[in-house]
Amino acid sequence: MDLARNLIGRINVGDSLTRTAAARPGQLAVAAGERRLSYADFNSYVNRLAHGLAGLGYERGAALALASGNSADFLAVYYACAKLGVVCVPVNLGWQPDEVAYVLGHSQARGIVVESQLAAVMQDAIAKVPEVLDVIVAPGPGPGDEPPSQEPADRAWTTMAALTAHDHAAEPERFVADRDALSYLYTSGTTSFPKGVVGSHLAIYLESMSAALDAGFRADDRFAAMMPMFHTAQLNGFGTPAVLIGATTYVLRGFDPAALLDLIERERITQIFGLPIMYRALLDHVGFAGRDLSSLRRATYAMAPMPDELIRRCLDGFGCDFALGFGQTEMSPVATFFQPEHQLSHIGAVGTPVTGVQVSIMDPGGELLPPGQAGEIVYRGPSTMTGYLHDDEATDQAFAHGWFHSGDVGWFGDDGMLWFTDRYKDVIKTGGENVASIEVEKAVYAADPRVAEVVVVGLPHRQWGEAVTAFVVTRPGETVDAGELIATLKTSLAGFKVPKAVVFTGELPKTSTGKIQKNVLRSEYAAYYTTPEGADREA
Repeated sequence: MDLARNLIGRINVGDSLTRTAAARPGQLAVAAGERRLSYADFNSYVNRLAHGLAGLGYERGAALALASGNSADFLAVYYACAKLGVVCVPVNLGWQPDEVAYVLGHSQARGIVVESQLAAVMQDAIAKVPEVLDVIVAPGPGPGDEPPSQEPADRAWTTMAALTAHDHAAEPERFVADRDALSYLYTSGTTSFPKGVVGSHLAIYLESMSAALDAGFRADDRFAAMMPMFHTAQLNGFGTPAVLIGATTYVLRGFDPAALLDLIERERITQIFGLPIMYRALLDHVGFAGRDLSSLRRATYAMAPMPDELIRRCLDGFGCDFALGFGQTEMSPVATFFQPEHQLSHIGAVGTPVTGVQVSIMDPGGELLPPGQAGEIVYRGPSTMTGYLHDDEATDQAFAHGWFHSGDVGWFGDDGMLWFTDRYKDVIKTGGENVASIEVEKAVYAADPRVAEVVVVGLPHRQWGEAVTAFVVTRPGETVDAGELIATLKTSLAGFKVPKAVVFTGELPKTSTGKIQKNVLRSEYAAYYTTPEGADREA
């Protein structure tokens, strides 16, 4: 296919910005602090950046890493890469230098865009990968757009300002195939370095369309972007759909209850997205009761279903619809959507498949299971990843039996509702029985409202093999008696599911996107039941 034919009918995420800018040039696209860009201005900026990158020699298939907090420039780099057919490789800002260096090398990144205040931090990782030739410094949230004072002699340092300091804002017409990679998104590693998920233009474009359709996004929506843009949930679950439909994105550097509440009131925000713990923090914030949140149409949450008590507080406190997006990076990311009308009728479910995604339950032998039977949740659909970068074995395992294997355990009700039981790796095997950690976590939340956070894992135990163990964070100023909590749980759970111990802690280990790291707890407390504190816990 020649370039002219490619430009007419292709699927390219960058084209969604081009077309929205043509249809809604004056609409506010991105607001980040004092910086406000209409769709026409944002598209012009992206095009100038794309031409600047092309001038450095970036061609179709080249990889460009991106280490930045939430900003207009993060989005600009993503869309400039898309228009050029360059693969964007977002860097998780929670990674250690060795992990960053691994990703730079594994993705074969030719260069990296680094936010100015992160440049010094990233230098050690960049220095370990001589194949990274270009370092492009982007403006940070404060003043300054200059490279660090000590630049490695073997690197070509430049700035976003320099790359965009020209008037060439025409569309960069490059041949890009539908299934060309748009991004390499690296999943959080638990026992090794993360895997690179290859996301194509087709997969992410179609996921953006289904997310906008099933979630009812509108052009007059005003989104607050507070989750990390380097994570697929914020970037492709909300960012690309917002551009596709011509909505406005208000960029926050991170989650701050007071700042978010101020933004909702000041800018009349209609859509917010966060984790269940963030909604709890907002409800508990000292100034929450006096806020005008009447502009909100919907609040979406992810990572896990909300406990009964919390979702009821949210519905009462925010006065808007709530919904859950469920999926994973490999699905670009949304696979099912738990609609507002089901929040109280199916508490704890994860919804129904989004448009374009087929969901089934499979046994270990590859047979699909009927409603009511639990097994692995598997997916089919064009929004599925292309595969794992440079890892054919992992890709083949993930695509066994003609489905993508999620690693999640779940089951369907007769009404088509999907229920998530647990991650396979988080199912606790105790005394010959299997216990879903999430079931116990829900019971703990229901048992005592003074519990702010709980996570349940299996720890090595001489009698039980694995002992069900609850790690609890209480609400500020509150105390909970472990014995009383366990006694209460015995009235609602089967005996083998009741925690053998409750461990109180000030905080739980989490990834930069707020996901609780159960593997860290299992490692740090592996010897708990051999210590004086835990040795006698056999009841």
